[in-house]
Amino acid sequence: MANGNGNGSGATFDESTAPAINALVQYIKDFSFENPNAPRSLGPQDKPPNIQIQVNVNARQVAETEFEVNILLEGSAKAESDVLFKFELDYAGLFRLVNIPQSDMHPVVMIECPRLLFPFARHIIAEAVRGGGFPPLYIDPIDFAALYRQRLSQVAANAEAPTIA
Repeated sequence: MANGNGNGSGATFDESTAPAINALVQYIKDFSFENPNAPRSLGPQDKPPNIQIQVNVNARQVAETEFEVNILLEGSAKAESDVLFKFELDYAGLFRLVNIPQSDMHPVVMIECPRLLFPFARHIIAEAVRGGGFPPLYIDPIDFAALYRQRLSQVAANAEAPTIA
């Protein structure tokens, strides 16, 4: 009879040392949806609207192994110069990270935690836009790893930039 985790290697799996990310709670910190030109904006449009979305991720350590991670989504839809709708969502989660090497902690918090939150934030935005009288806005998946690398590049560029005294 084999003893192990079923991978055929005979090695056992020790859950007490396995890396883990646990989402303890998820919540809306702040949310705003504006439909400033209704009902005029709800009529048929000649062209698809110009939709702009900004994404930002923030995190803070709240306990030894717990981090609050926020996804900030801001967006708007415009038809020519008229605003159809605007939204701001600050969606957060409290995560417990266990057995993750210190060198991997920052990327895990800034990439994996937002990746877990994003589908829920996306759903909130889609339903709010639909509730505002428009077709639901399904935001394309976000590459949080690319966003993380971009932010690191910006920080490095700012650190290397000469300062004027």
